[in-house]
Amino acid sequence: MRVEAETPDVAWERRTEIPLFYLSLVFLGGYAVHVLAHAHTLWRDIATIVVGLTWLCFVVDYVVRLVLSRQRPLRFVRRHWLDTVIVILPTLRALRMVKVHDAVMAKRRDRPHRSLYPRVITYAGLTSLLLGFSGSLGLFDAERRDPQSPIQSFGDSLWCVIQTLTTVGYGDVAPVTVPGRLVATALMMFGLGLLGTVTGSFSSWLIQIFRQDDEEGPPEDGSSFGGPSVA
Repeated sequence: MRVEAETPDVAWERRTEIPLFYLSLVFLGGYAVHVLAHAHTLWRDIATIVVGLTWLCFVVDYVVRLVLSRQRPLRFVRRHWLDTVIVILPTLRALRMVKVHDAVMAKRRDRPHRSLYPRVITYAGLTSLLLGFSGSLGLFDAERRDPQSPIQSFGDSLWCVIQTLTTVGYGDVAPVTVPGRLVATALMMFGLGLLGTVTGSFSSWLIQIFRQDDEEGPPEDGSSFGGPSVA
């Protein structure tokens, strides 16, 4: 069977996916310090530099992939719209968790794969946690400067994000600024889908396990009832 050769942009993406994922964690850590350590000028300045440098790496990666693809810019943006959004808002890079998983498994071909449902639950759950944490930071950063906003601490922001992701919506804490509402809207669109994936996959997994148990059935000799079989 003939194996089709990788294009340069696909090869570049495969080689840089894992390093860029770790770099995204550095970006998220720097952004967390930038938002939460607003009273400490030195730490805030260091975090700002870290955020700027890591974001620049994401931009360089995007430009390199655009050049290697040899596509027109508008066509590339249409075909890679999620990557474009992530470059503009790097805190959403958790949405590429599936790509990271594929890159990791490509380097571990000798290891057995877990079944489908646990993998979906694990990676959708991790993506939801990272997205929720970054969304809490963005919401707090957008709302804390408005004295009319009920979100005046990171705890308030985290509580609001949990309500948003779980679709509870008590209404006691809600964003009032335009940037804050944009963050909440993004969480509604992406977070609800991720949590729905986790819930649906978990339910399907349980149904599959119960179906397998039903198909196996009890032993024919009746030993499952704790007594000897009747001749």
